[in-house]
Amino acid sequence: MHNSIEKPVVYLTNLRTRPGKNLLDKFEILVKKAGLLNIDFEKKLTAIKIHFGEPGNLAYIRPNYVLRLVQILKKQGALPFLTDSNTLYKGRRANGVDHIESAFENGFNPMATGCPVIIADGIKGTEYREIEINQKHCRTAKIGSAIAESDVLISMNHFKGHELTGFGGAIKNLGMGSGSIGGKMEMHSNGQPKINLEHCIGCGICVKNCAQGAIHLENKKAVIDYNRCVGCGQCVAVCMYDAAQPQWDSVGAQEKIAEYALAVVKNRPTFHINFIMNVSPNCDCWSMNDVPIVGDIGIAASFDPVALDRASVDLINQAPINRASCIGHAEQGDRFTLAQPHTNWKLGLDYAERIGLGSQDYELIVLD
Repeated sequence: MHNSIEKPVVYLTNLRTRPGKNLLDKFEILVKKAGLLNIDFEKKLTAIKIHFGEPGNLAYIRPNYVLRLVQILKKQGALPFLTDSNTLYKGRRANGVDHIESAFENGFNPMATGCPVIIADGIKGTEYREIEINQKHCRTAKIGSAIAESDVLISMNHFKGHELTGFGGAIKNLGMGSGSIGGKMEMHSNGQPKINLEHCIGCGICVKNCAQGAIHLENKKAVIDYNRCVGCGQCVAVCMYDAAQPQWDSVGAQEKIAEYALAVVKNRPTFHINFIMNVSPNCDCWSMNDVPIVGDIGIAASFDPVALDRASVDLINQAPINRASCIGHAEQGDRFTLAQPHTNWKLGLDYAERIGLGSQDYELIVLD
């Protein structure tokens, strides 16, 4: 929770280096300056919440940073582990076995990072704890057991665009990323896709990729059974003909994600790090990543996830648009609105602030 008297502080380091001070060194200086060592780690089970990246996507955080963080934590007596929850959509992170193999493939393995990898909600996404929050949408949040039962939580977040929330950062990684399969269903449930029959060619790729078995073909056209559909958006992601189209309820989803994030940070020390680099227009859940919408900015850290995300958005909006990216046609404008015009990212931050997750009124301290 943020202090109502003093502004939360966000620390930022840029990516300039010199001999004797590489990016890993700057990363270590950043997290220490931001107060990481003020947490008591002695014999504490410490969850490092991270997105392992869908194989084929190369925008995820480099495992080298994880190793440096693990080394710092172990010196403080921590028992760190890497974790994420299974996905709702059908892909290579939808069950515990495939998820761990995907993590290892992308470099998140004990040899490279110095700590175990534990899928938070188990083999089938059913291992969770209900955390009471009593908010507008959710009375409880279904959080993956390994995350819910950790003593300390550190989020390492790749900051990028997102099709549902405008951007994905600390709050998205904490909320949606920590939810079990049932929790993800709850967060997605406000919005279900539709089929544009004029565009549909009956190829059946949406049928093959629907984890809920909610789509079938009739007269060579896709039909959605809305009694089964959970609104995960996988059909939207895989359709090459713009036939599966979102019916966005970004507001409800963003509010539920903030409520889940509130459950994750409840009653324990948490610390958050945003990597503002490779700022792709879409989520790392895609099996590819597009050209970054702005140039690399740096790494930021804070105890306040709302302040951290707001500072990251502000920094990106102050940066020049990458002309080679999907928003390169624009001379000016909010970068994430240009990339995801059907979303309004500010609504999510406003709600997160309203329920006490943090503050958008922050102080930024830039380190050398």
